[in-house]
Amino acid sequence: MFDPRIDKHLISDQGEFVVDEVRKHWAATVSAMLELLIGAVLLVGVAIVPAQAWWVPVLLGWGVMLHAGWRILEQRLDRFVITNMRVFRVHGILSQRIATMPLSRILDISVHKPVVGRIFGYGHFVFESAAQEQGLREIKYVGRPDERGLTIQRVIQQAGLRGYAGSHVGERRTPPPAAPGDAAPDEEPPPTPPQPTVEVRPLGAPVEAPTGWDWLADAQRRESRRLAELRGETAPGPESYDPDRTSTAPIDLPR
Repeated sequence: MFDPRIDKHLISDQGEFVVDEVRKHWAATVSAMLELLIGAVLLVGVAIVPAQAWWVPVLLGWGVMLHAGWRILEQRLDRFVITNMRVFRVHGILSQRIATMPLSRILDISVHKPVVGRIFGYGHFVFESAAQEQGLREIKYVGRPDERGLTIQRVIQQAGLRGYAGSHVGERRTPPPAAPGDAAPDEEPPPTPPQPTVEVRPLGAPVEAPTGWDWLADAQRRESRRLAELRGETAPGPESYDPDRTSTAPIDLPR
């Protein structure tokens, strides 16, 4: 009933497995053990109280001992789990609470080791993440904190979430944006539209300006050539244009 059953919280179909299951260090139960000792002392006090009030130390002693036992059980069922995909915490006795954080959300891990923790080998983890999930920001009384911290960073490194050396743990780096006009490495460049043909004249060449009705004659000749090309005929040669459809050649009249 009180088993946290870590295996049922794993995403087995996605290949998730447990890298390390962290239980609370025994130092987390020191205060509860002292409370349990006080309850035992109260029970012993039955021998020194009046016979009519024997139930007072018994009631107080059992109450204190039950509360201490509840605290010890709560600490024993508090599990912090490191997998190849995330970290999560399962805690609670009757009502169970689960807090989870993907490895990609972890930005930084701080390890705090008080003086007593350095003596007895425990520390506290503080996680800085993109979204501060309640219940996972601070994990207290972690045994072998240096080893566990390296385990988490090693898992993040193996998952490929560290972009560059010296960056925050789990920080992703995006590639720089491509410069304008640069094609993607795996994409073909778009086809270049055909450019109109521009007549290039030599530098300094004189430009002949149309005079008189020459511009109209040029237009007629271009239209004639275009019609001949469409019909598949030979383009007519150049001919003079007479806007009045009259000939100005001299007329030989009989005398």
